[in-house]
Amino acid sequence: MAVTDVRIEKLVRLMRENEFDGALISPGTNLYHLTGLHIHESGERITLLVVNSDGEYQLLAPSLYENTIRDFPVTFWRDGENPYEKLAWILGELELSSGRILVENTMRSDWLINVIKLGNGNFEFYHLNLLMRMLRMRKDPAEIRLMERAAKVADRVFEEILNLEFIGMRERDLALKIELLIRELSNGLSFEPIVASGENGANPHHLPGSRRLRKGDFVIIDYGAKVEGYCSDITRTIALGRPNEKLLEIYEIVKDAQERAYRAVREGALARDVDGAARETIEKAGYGGYFTHRTGHGLGLDVHEEPFIGPDGEVTLREGMTFTIEPGVYVPGLGGVRIEDDVVVKEGRGKRLTKADRELVVL
Repeated sequence: MAVTDVRIEKLVRLMRENEFDGALISPGTNLYHLTGLHIHESGERITLLVVNSDGEYQLLAPSLYENTIRDFPVTFWRDGENPYEKLAWILGELELSSGRILVENTMRSDWLINVIKLGNGNFEFYHLNLLMRMLRMRKDPAEIRLMERAAKVADRVFEEILNLEFIGMRERDLALKIELLIRELSNGLSFEPIVASGENGANPHHLPGSRRLRKGDFVIIDYGAKVEGYCSDITRTIALGRPNEKLLEIYEIVKDAQERAYRAVREGALARDVDGAARETIEKAGYGGYFTHRTGHGLGLDVHEEPFIGPDGEVTLREGMTFTIEPGVYVPGLGGVRIEDDVVVKEGRGKRLTKADRELVVL
């Protein structure tokens, strides 16, 4: 049985168990996970996979994809046609004129409004991720192998950039060099690279700008690669020249917090237990007020997905779950430190996927 059939069958089983009648799945990582189809339509041309609780499904897609979608049940529509008439036909064929319907939380509002009109008030809508989270949180061996490859790219990029001459380079120039390396070595970026130098390091999601790197800076570098859709996400903090003593102290605290959180990863633990291990370490060192985000987030086809590793993380960790561990301390006017690795629960414990050196690199 093909991967597509197996994954859609799992979704259908969950739909039946939870008494949902159908699902409308718009382009994005859920659609890719279920079908393997690379559909990037996010504009005005409606594209939907319609699935009913009997396991029947049909894709509505623009004719732009006629030469790329093969061996899949699909109804195409051309510019100038009314795609909602064809959607109404699909809904009729799949006997979905009413009931409890799952939809993506990222579906365009104009698409959803027109679907509501087709339903004449007979549909009740629910978030698709109520079920997709159950299918995607635990990765199978093939998915983990792809994430290992993406992590290796992240490690390789870190090795390569350490050969650069940092002093005098602008943040955005370094970000561009990182992006080009990622594109050379993988299928693309998980997200736009973050480079935060000096006092800018106090901003966890700093947008790389025109500030030039100089001696004495701590530089936070955060980036990720994709391999066949699966993401990596790594952060390292390096020092340019003699480190500031306060930042050096903070670096060791963050490194210890990250290690303690990593050791807390085990099957059966709660996500909040992992967060608590990092948070307790930083709070005991007196920097709790400067740790302003959760310890980590799930990782897979999306760079941020479940399980979330935060103080309110109620998910029980299970074999195959993949996520980041990335505690940080950010002191306004001084700078910041973040150390991030990708981790999978394997054989009951945590295993790092990213392996770049976590000791402070001084250039």
